[in-house]
Amino acid sequence: MAADAPKHRTSGWRRILHGRGIWPAVPALVFLFVFLVLPMATLLAFGFVTIDRGRVVDGTFTLENLWKALNDDLVWRLMWRSFWVAALSSVFTLFLAYPVAYLFAESRGLWRALVLVAVVSPLLTSALVRAYAWLVILGGRRGILNQTLISLGVVDQPLRLLNTDWAVLIGMTQIHLPFMILPLLAVLAERDRRLEEASLNLGASRTGTFFRVVVPMSVPAIFAGLALVFAVSYTNFIVPQLLGGGAYATLAVQVYEQTIVVLDWTRGAVLATILLSTCFAFVLAIVAAGNRLARWNEAAA
Repeated sequence: MAADAPKHRTSGWRRILHGRGIWPAVPALVFLFVFLVLPMATLLAFGFVTIDRGRVVDGTFTLENLWKALNDDLVWRLMWRSFWVAALSSVFTLFLAYPVAYLFAESRGLWRALVLVAVVSPLLTSALVRAYAWLVILGGRRGILNQTLISLGVVDQPLRLLNTDWAVLIGMTQIHLPFMILPLLAVLAERDRRLEEASLNLGASRTGTFFRVVVPMSVPAIFAGLALVFAVSYTNFIVPQLLGGGAYATLAVQVYEQTIVVLDWTRGAVLATILLSTCFAFVLAIVAAGNRLARWNEAAA
């Protein structure tokens, strides 16, 4: 047995050196723990203690701050606005993304490469830059869209586009569109086309084949994209703050203002806890609905 111990130690080091098991992922896990998990845990912990002049008061653990936030009507209104903005932007991105992903799947050669470049290229610029671009487009009388409409004689007076719900939805949809397209690209491009050929050979129309064969095969990608877009839209504060104006607030904007502007870390941490927990619950619900629908499609097939 004594002779076996060095052998086990040697084999363990050999697995580490050759990158077997979970060892290749250890550096990434350590990085995420140090630079993501610990800061997030510290921020959320601020909501359950008393902070005086930037210092945590010992022995002041309490749930009162969370209880006050949950009994605040303003918090519930902000949560509702955050939810419906994220939900609508997710639906809008789905309707815009599906034709693009289907076009990519049906294209070949250079055209497929061009579609992929058009999808990925917006991700090379910051979301803040794209939000400022929408400020220029949707601005007041000097905005590009209003100037175009007035010059064409479509309207006589400039439309109020900026600082509205529609401006926030437009910005959210355009900025988060690639996150919906990419999952659909992967699934539609690799789908089993023999099922479509069988449907057509059995007398189904192309429209019926699309809705009864192609769309059900892409259900996992649809719900993956919905979950991803909903999460980034629900927690986004840049677009509502810039395109919605100073009076437009969501739960994420309120977290930013309480933490950075007001410097009320306790209030900001409590709101961040509510924001992240509700976002996690909504995403879990979307994923569960997608899994159930996928199993139903498999059973029906």
